This record gives sequence, C-alpha cells and structure tokens, in this order.
Amino acid sequence: MDNPENSQDDLRFKIAISLVPGIGSITAKSLIAYCGSAQQVFREREKVLRTIPGVGTVLARNIQQSAVLKRACREVEFMEKNKVAAHFYLDEAYPQRLKSCVDAPILLFSKGTPNLNGPKVISIVGTRNATEYGRELVDQFIVALAERGYEIQIVSGLAYGIDIQAHRAALHNNLPTVCVLAHGLETIYPSLHKAIAQEMCEKNGGMVSDFLSYSTIDRKNFLRRNRIIAGMADAVIVVESARKGGALLTAELALSYNRDLFAFPGRVGETYTEGCHFLIKTNRAALIENVSDLEYCMNWQPGSGSPEICQPRLFADFLPDEQIMVDLLQKEGETAIDRISFLTGFPMSKVSSMLLSLEFSGIVKSLPGKVFRLT
Repeated sequence: MDNPENSQDDLRFKIAISLVPGIGSITAKSLIAYCGSAQQVFREREKVLRTIPGVGTVLARNIQQSAVLKRACREVEFMEKNKVAAHFYLDEAYPQRLKSCVDAPILLFSKGTPNLNGPKVISIVGTRNATEYGRELVDQFIVALAERGYEIQIVSGLAYGIDIQAHRAALHNNLPTVCVLAHGLETIYPSLHKAIAQEMCEKNGGMVSDFLSYSTIDRKNFLRRNRIIAGMADAVIVVESARKGGALLTAELALSYNRDLFAFPGRVGETYTEGCHFLIKTNRAALIENVSDLEYCMNWQPGSGSPEICQPRLFADFLPDEQIMVDLLQKEGETAIDRISFLTGFPMSKVSSMLLSLEFSGIVKSLPGKVFRLT
C-alpha cells in the first residue's frame, strides 16, 4: 500500500513544477519525461537540466532557484481540507480525451464525483446573453438526449446564458454535468450559480479546473479554461453566439483538437446567431437541428451497446504497430480515434497516419464521428 506521506510529497512536486516561472505544460511534460518524475526535476543538476530540449539556461536556473515548494505545500493542505482531487496527466483518472491535446495541463483539479472518462461527453457553449429561443433549444436537446438513454456527460463553463442553461437542463434530466472553471476551486464565479455547482457535485458530476486555489479571476483565464471545455469532449455544440466571443474561441480550439463541431442555426440578422452561421457557412461546424443530426454525424445508436462484429481472420502482412491496431479493432469493434490512441498508447498523429494507410489498403473503414472499424 502507498504511504500517504509519500503520495503527498509526490503531489507537492507535481504542483510545484507548474509554478516555476516560464514553464508551461508542454515544457513540464518534457522535463518529466527526461528526468523520470516531477520530483527528480527539482533534484537534477542545473547542468543536466540545460541539456533538455526547450529548457536552456534561464529555465534551468528558475527550477533551481524557485521557491515554489512552499506554495505547493499550501495547495496540498487546501486540497485535503476541501476534498479536492488532483489528476496528473499520467494517471488513469486523467481525462484521456484531454490528454491527447498538445497543450493539456499536467494537473487537473476536481470536486464532486465526475467521471472524466465517461463513454460519451459533449460540451455545450454559447452566448451569455441567451435568448428564449436559445434556452429552449438547449432544454429540448438535452431532454431528447436523456430520452435516448445515453450514458452521457454534459460539460460547460457555468457562465450566464447558454452555459448555465445546459447545466440546469442536465440536472433536471438526471444527466451528469461538469463545469470547468477559470479560477481555483475555493470559490464559484459567478456566485449566483453556487447552488447549481453544489448540486452538480452531489449528482455524479462536479467542478474541474487547472488553476490553483486563490488564483486571480482574470479575463485571460477564460481562454485557458475554454481549451479544457473543448478538449474534454467528443463533440462541441455551439448554441447562439455573436461573431466574436468565448464560444467562437472554444469552437476554434475544438477544431484544432480534431473534435467534431456542431452549431444550431438561428434567424438571419440576429446578433447572437451570426457566430453559428459563420461556423456553418465556412464549413467549420456541421449544422445541427436535433439529436438525430448528432447521432448521424457521431455514429451513435440509441438504446444499444457496442455492436457485435463478426470479424474474419485477416490474411495480410502488417507492421508490428499496424498489427496492434488491427488486433484492437478486432476486439473492440467500432472505436473512436481518441480511444484507439488511448488503448494503444500511440500519439494521435501516428494513429491518424496509420488509420489512413489501413483505410487506403481496404482494411479499415472510416465512419462519421471519427470512428473506425475493420472492413
């Protein structure tokens, strides 16, 4: 059994590395990969640190001289007192969809009981100035999802407008929902939504953030928050948005992460439909009017589990990595590309390239929603 003190010490170093000036998630992952652990990063000699790609003299000196471990200790104490869980990017409980994003945080904090690796996850985003039409769209859409019997989790940002409407509708229909915050978990912003956030934590959902406690609530934090909303999901759905705003930025992030993107249309000329229409007109998002559209594009089948596929024996010469992928698809049947990457341990770029090669060879078939199966 793990020693709790050793576990706390390990977490302290994982938090500390994210506090070193000049080190972001990508550099932190590189340091941990080269040194073997977050703890070893701080024990390594400056001369060795300078040789790690992307580090150099300045960052190596920052690691050696930074007084970040005391701040990390305070954070561990806060987590214990407030029942906050930490998910390190190498942990099984870390959201695997998010892990495939190049700028995913090395640590994610959560309260409640969210399943961050549920079978189906969608993010719903939109304007803070939601119209009655937009709120009704959200309600009708989530009611239909619940009636289909999907095991699905709704993600949004707890903001006014479309975000909070999505959380409320999910709770009313007994679907787990998670809010992603742009600050630490010691507070709720906006404060009017505190009761909703608490209810989410009590009903198989919760709150997540990559910010430490008592972080300043700053405008730029919301863009950082949006990358998690996009990266945690299978698909992002935009319901009402102006031509500029947070929902459009989340949509662009979703596209950069190879996520499926959908947008509801609205009345021509309305301010808060211009963003959705722009996404549809420029082929960034698929037009969606109801749950059936989502099911078709994502290849979802209501009321049924994974289809049983009787696969013939494949007589072909595969490279070792290709054989791993073929064996996986024989076992799993229809499988999303994110899950293939997770189960094989191959990076997303490699999985995409191999799937394309196998598709050209007639071995693999591509289905809507970035799902693949053997032919």
